Amino acid sequence: FALHSIKMGRRPARCVRFQKNKPYIKSRFCRGVPDSKIRIYDCGAKKTNVDVFPFVAHLVSDEKEQLTACALEAARVACNKYLVKNTGKEGYHIRTRAHPFHVIRQNKMLSCAGADRLSSGMRHSFGKPMEMAARISIGQIIVSVRSKDNNAHHVIEALRRAKFKFPGRQKIMKSNKWGFTKFDREEYVKGRKEGWIRPDGCSVKYIAEHGPISEKNHVTHNSSE
Repeated sequence: FALHSIKMGRRPARCVRFQKNKPYIKSRFCRGVPDSKIRIYDCGAKKTNVDVFPFVAHLVSDEKEQLTACALEAARVACNKYLVKNTGKEGYHIRTRAHPFHVIRQNKMLSCAGADRLSSGMRHSFGKPMEMAARISIGQIIVSVRSKDNNAHHVIEALRRAKFKFPGRQKIMKSNKWGFTKFDREEYVKGRKEGWIRPDGCSVKYIAEHGPISEKNHVTHNSSE
């Protein structure tokens, strides 16, 4: 009689969520790795000027774990779909901050009709590359979203929905920074007024007080202290 192979489903997150081994990345020794499910890390109005989106919120991990590329893509899609519906296509910018470089191996068992169900296979076997995962530490930002202040509640709800796609525990944190920059809001406004912060796409350039004087570099930092 013919053996009909049955396609196995994806294994649940509990199989791969713990960081048990060293990072195992794609290299000339580890070939034949399937492409990561997540290919787009920035979506929404990603070219919007830094001055337009002052509000930013982060989805922060509360556990040391691994997140599969599939989960990262599912979270991005869920977050994106909610924000498109509630803020419009030009009302937000999502950035996925975790990148899956770790290769997950699985030992594929003989799964076909007539296979002996009692043979459970070898323990701790060295499997074949199956998918990619990102290694996350406690306090690491997984997803960041910037938008206008009046859309803050929509951003928080979108990140809450993205949380359901991940194992473990995450926290949503509102930031005091201006957008994706490293400057606090008050400092940013002061720097833009005095000219030592220049917009540069979705981030900014800091013009130092020292260094060669040129057309672009001749600002004085007025310290109020």
